[in-house]
Amino acid sequence: MTQTTGKIFDDLAKLMTNAAGAAQGVRREVDTLVRSQAERVLNDLEVVSRDEFDVVREMAVKAREENEALAARIAILEAKIAKLESSPAAKAPAKRTAARKPAAAKTSKKTPNSAK
Repeated sequence: MTQTTGKIFDDLAKLMTNAAGAAQGVRREVDTLVRSQAERVLNDLEVVSRDEFDVVREMAVKAREENEALAARIAILEAKIAKLESSPAAKAPAKRTAARKPAAAKTSKKTPNSAK
């Protein structure tokens, strides 16, 4: 009877091993289905990939840095303009010299008929 009991336990162990293998196969299949469904939902929602997000993020950081640099340049230029406008030379009206009209060149008035 001990051999029969051992055989039953061996058969039961084989059955459990096969059931565990089948369960792992089902698990893999379910994982694959869930993953494909999740990808389909994300594609339908037009969610960006991580790579696309990182590229756009880098562009935004670069744009922000350029914006800050330009703002600093504008501040410097505005300070220079304010300094020039407040200087005494800018307050005093500049003397303008009257522009002379060029002297008209004297030309003889010849007509085509008078050349004869």
